[in-house]
Amino acid sequence: MRILGIDPGVATIGFGLVEASRACVKLLQYGVITTPAGLPLSTRLHQISQDLSQLLQTFRPDEAAVEELFFSKNITTGIAVAHGRGVILLEVERAGVPVYEYTPMQVKQAVAGYGGADKRQVMLMTQRLLKMKDVPRPDDAADALAIAICHGRSATSLLNTERIFDPNRYDTR
Repeated sequence: MRILGIDPGVATIGFGLVEASRACVKLLQYGVITTPAGLPLSTRLHQISQDLSQLLQTFRPDEAAVEELFFSKNITTGIAVAHGRGVILLEVERAGVPVYEYTPMQVKQAVAGYGGADKRQVMLMTQRLLKMKDVPRPDDAADALAIAICHGRSATSLLNTERIFDPNRYDTR
């Protein structure tokens, strides 16, 4: 299954494409969409829409995973990110790609094994799980890869009965 992980934003939107199966997650591509500072928010959101649409057409993912927002200190930044996230969700929906959402804690738990892991631990585990020579950069792309890994682990889990249950495979008498 091809999974597009997306780390939402307005200035920088991280993306990471992986191929996930029960046994492993394989890196296909990663990077960022950027919008220039100083442009009106509406212009930046339009650019995100166009760039993400092109990304979805190019990569044709089976599913997408997007990080849920977590407001900690700067509510103004959070609101801008929420605008960008809305555009991302809209474009994924327009492309007909099922979208799944994960909290930062869920991503950390899936990648590092601990929901309170710090950013460096998650980045190192992302590097290790994807068998990369170096830690992925920039941070937004690394976050997007971690989100894709999180979804890959969830979607291909033996515990995910919605995807694997075949009533003809089991004796249900």
